Amino acid sequence: MPRHGVLVTRPEPGAAETAAAVAALGWTPVLAPALLLRPCAPARLPAAQALLLPSRAAARALEPMALPVLAVGEGTAAEARARGFTDVIAAEGEAATLAVLAAARLDPARGPLLLAVGRGYSVELAAALRARGFRVLRRVTYEAVPATDLPPEAEAALRGGRVGAALFTSPRGVRITLALLRGADLAEATRAIRALAISPRIAEALKPLPWAEIAITPRPDPGLLPSLLGPPAA
Repeated sequence: MPRHGVLVTRPEPGAAETAAAVAALGWTPVLAPALLLRPCAPARLPAAQALLLPSRAAARALEPMALPVLAVGEGTAAEARARGFTDVIAAEGEAATLAVLAAARLDPARGPLLLAVGRGYSVELAAALRARGFRVLRRVTYEAVPATDLPPEAEAALRGGRVGAALFTSPRGVRITLALLRGADLAEATRAIRALAISPRIAEALKPLPWAEIAITPRPDPGLLPSLLGPPAA
């Protein structure tokens, strides 16, 4: 049986975009988001010299405000612009590059930075910014709730040997997915599945299971994951 299925573990709404790109290449997307994202932005946000967005989810959780925006990558920058933010600059796709961009463009003497984060996320980024002399106002704007089970369609595709690849966009998502696979007694199914990741950290988190292959995109952009698939087998 051809393994045309591609497990998409990215949360919505990004999952739908990835699924569409996968389908356009002739593969069959199999949605299995590891996390459910829920906005929980505070009613009032403090004054700051700039807003830093380390994720698309943070951008989606906020209403536009008259602040310069530094986004972690082009996808997050596009999300911010779609939400109505106008003064937006993108880093190169990782938290470390966002800290470097902030240090190059902003002055600690001009006031604090507003860092919009998910609950439990971006602690290291806040520390990196403070180490550069910035006062950082870290505010939770969304929470990511772990999935408790594999979707029935995903479990059926895995048990039926119809999944040929799985796409991963975060270390936490990997850990959750691995736990779900083990809980469903599907860890051995990964021997025939290619795992595709957007960073070396994510690839490292995948190693506990025996994937057929672990491949990494040339830069940390979820939009590049489908390009690692190649054409589906006949």
